Amino acid sequence: MSIRLTYLNAWLRIAAKPMVRRFRDPVATRREMERMASWVVREPKGLCLLQTRLGERPALSLRVGPTAQGAVILYFHGGGYVAGSPWMYRGLAARLAQLSGLEVVAPDYRLAPEAPFPAALEDAEAGFDALIAAGYEPGCIVLAGDSAGGGLALSLLGRLCGQGRAPAGVIAFSPWTDLTCSGASLRTNAKRDALLPVERIGDTVDLVLQGHPASDPEASPLFATFPNAPPVLIQHSMTEILADDALRMADRLRAFDAEVTVQSWPDAPHVWQFFDGRVPEARAALEDAAKAARAMLNLPAR
Repeated sequence: MSIRLTYLNAWLRIAAKPMVRRFRDPVATRREMERMASWVVREPKGLCLLQTRLGERPALSLRVGPTAQGAVILYFHGGGYVAGSPWMYRGLAARLAQLSGLEVVAPDYRLAPEAPFPAALEDAEAGFDALIAAGYEPGCIVLAGDSAGGGLALSLLGRLCGQGRAPAGVIAFSPWTDLTCSGASLRTNAKRDALLPVERIGDTVDLVLQGHPASDPEASPLFATFPNAPPVLIQHSMTEILADDALRMADRLRAFDAEVTVQSWPDAPHVWQFFDGRVPEARAALEDAAKAARAMLNLPAR
């Protein structure tokens, strides 16, 4: 573990985790998360960032340098389905675009509590459909996302597999896959997790589902079915409260004969990839994700 990551974990425990614990109002939460992110985000040089629309939703298109044609990464941001935005995640998405040589499109899907489940999933599928309408084949689209966005990518994967139009693959960073909150790591890693306070996860579930069953496979992809699933890469930290969400999700996918690669990092914070440019572990993880995306699309390594 790098000394920078050691310092980052300490800063998150001292400053960020107590702040997240205090969050109550979703609007204030969004504002504070965007403000905190502004201290961290580093955009790669040469970023071409365009505001566009994907289906009925605003979106960001990100390209850096030479970009392969006819293939795209559809990226869903994190934030517990109640916060976050493509703009907040532009640093991570842009670095993924640069390292992979692919366009990354990040839709601004609707958030709870104003738009509870299944609004985010509906917007995610609409974004996929918009790419198909623009001329992309399903096999030319990689789904990706982090935290709730990683869970959203996997929920969309389940829906698409059931429709017989699976994408090229999925890349999930620290995905939240079980809104029933049954993973043992929610307890065993409660003190080890540098960022997420476990005592707030139930409040978030309530805001998102508003009475809808958490065991619905489209809300919790851990319980979904994945016939003819494409390759999936899952990156997670062994010390985060969502570690079991990642590991059990991998087992679930393998039960449907999916090719799953799990990269378990020993002591990184939740979605450490967000800190690209700050800690070397973030760049290393994104480099692996970029290689995986190109392999899923049958593109030569860079």
